[in-house]
Amino acid sequence: MEANTSATGPEPFSLFDEKSQSGFGLGFLDVPENKPLPPPPPCVELLPSQVSSNVVFNVEPINLDGFTLLKGRVSTKEVFGLSNSDLVPGKYEGGLKLWEGSLDLVKTLSSEMQSGQLSLTGKRVLELGCGHGLPGIFACLKGARAVHFHDFNAEVLQCLTIPNVNANIQQNPLAKDDNNSAEVRFFASDWSEAHLILPHVLADGGGSKSCETVDKTAGYDIILMAETVYSVSTLPTLYKLIIKCLHSPHGIVYLAAKKHYFGVGGGSRRFISIVEKDGILAASLVAEVTDGSSNVREVWKLHFR
Repeated sequence: MEANTSATGPEPFSLFDEKSQSGFGLGFLDVPENKPLPPPPPCVELLPSQVSSNVVFNVEPINLDGFTLLKGRVSTKEVFGLSNSDLVPGKYEGGLKLWEGSLDLVKTLSSEMQSGQLSLTGKRVLELGCGHGLPGIFACLKGARAVHFHDFNAEVLQCLTIPNVNANIQQNPLAKDDNNSAEVRFFASDWSEAHLILPHVLADGGGSKSCETVDKTAGYDIILMAETVYSVSTLPTLYKLIIKCLHSPHGIVYLAAKKHYFGVGGGSRRFISIVEKDGILAASLVAEVTDGSSNVREVWKLHFR
């Protein structure tokens, strides 16, 4: 399946591969029984100049409640040789597709800024599972000091994220000004190893509630995530990564996701239950989207108690 080809918006989350004739027909769940997953890709930082020249990259504008961002489009088949799967465990985690939660998250960030609940100016921002990187790009254009983009696949960063970041910044005069430009960096790894390469990681592993014992220059001020909580098995690892990376005591996480991902068991509520059980972060529901095109989508805000 190609990345989203619609000019009007993202494709809804789709688990089912209609052409599948084996297993459960769930695309990325069709893994032979007892066959171990391949090892995760290596941890690597990619330079902004490391753009793939072997893949066709096209852009189209997408309107988000009064402002416009550019949305890149590449072929999943060209990049990974996959034509019928959105997700393949251990190989491809859907980063070439524009998921609905990404747009929900950008709209929420804009609303939070307009209401005075959020300022991105001068902030260190991390977008986990970035794909197109639209929330991180929004942060770049709204005054963030540093924006770091992370995805499972280096290929996603090379073929989609980096070109998409460049395209959006090039169309914005203020973002091209050295006095206003953010430090932009790109990292690829599995959730379990991301803390090894991300620059702003807390030495004590996060979760400290004492301001006196926390390095105020460590951690990210804002962590952005869209559609990252679909896999039940990875939720604890993702949560641990957030705790390792979030600046204490004032860091904020914005999470956009489906309430439930039917067929795989993940979802925003499953992740929030992990957050609440641990007790380090508090969670509040910021937005709910019920447009009838898919199951209920939510945006949550997390912060230290």
